[in-house]
Amino acid sequence: MMTMKNLLTTCFLLLLSAPAWALVPPDYQEPDTSFNAEVEAGLQLNSGNNETKNFNGRTYLTYDSLKTKQEGTVKVYYAADGSESTAEKYELFLQSNYKLDRGYVFGRGEFTWNEFGSYTRVTTISTGYGFDLIKNYKTKLSLEAGPGYRYDQPQASTEEPFPDENRDVILRSAAKYTVKLQEYTSFNADVTAETGLDNNTLTLDMSYKNTFIQDWAFKIGMNIKYTEVVPDDSRNTDTVTTFNLLYTFQ
Repeated sequence: MMTMKNLLTTCFLLLLSAPAWALVPPDYQEPDTSFNAEVEAGLQLNSGNNETKNFNGRTYLTYDSLKTKQEGTVKVYYAADGSESTAEKYELFLQSNYKLDRGYVFGRGEFTWNEFGSYTRVTTISTGYGFDLIKNYKTKLSLEAGPGYRYDQPQASTEEPFPDENRDVILRSAAKYTVKLQEYTSFNADVTAETGLDNNTLTLDMSYKNTFIQDWAFKIGMNIKYTEVVPDDSRNTDTVTTFNLLYTFQ
């Protein structure tokens, strides 16, 4: 049986150990894991005199190890006026990096299905070299360049109801910029240029993210793509603006 002396000694030792718990900083965080994911979505529904609906979503997955980095992104855009679709677009991006002492070599695949775009099917395969021009706690700027191959299927038009497929050798160059504006806000801008023998494209993808509750954030995004040569009855520039909720987990 525990005596009164032993009981008092045990309580005293527990009280002494309690301050040690406070030595852990209140803002302590577990070390980052190699796996990271982001899921975001936005939805709008209108009824009454105007019955429209639109949805966009994005899922980003990355696995960063000592020598390699794997990235994958899926994007979905859909809009309808009543029961008739007015926009339907799906994008898949895959990239694998092998890290070197300075920079990295990469292989990348981009696949787009766009029922209402100037090109309904676009596939781009590229490889090359990339490096971090700036990399610190607040700012990161990466540059990439390398050769590639692009296949696209033009949208049918009145003058050309059955257009021929295009196949082109390209030079792809990209700049990826991220800056942390404040503790809970960040800005991202990616610029990609594809220069080919038959056609050229320029894409600007920007986003502003504001974290408001732990892993939840509000995100505003804008994607602008310019295509130099497009089918008749098509525009050279496509713009998509999104307002989404984003959740990040590791």
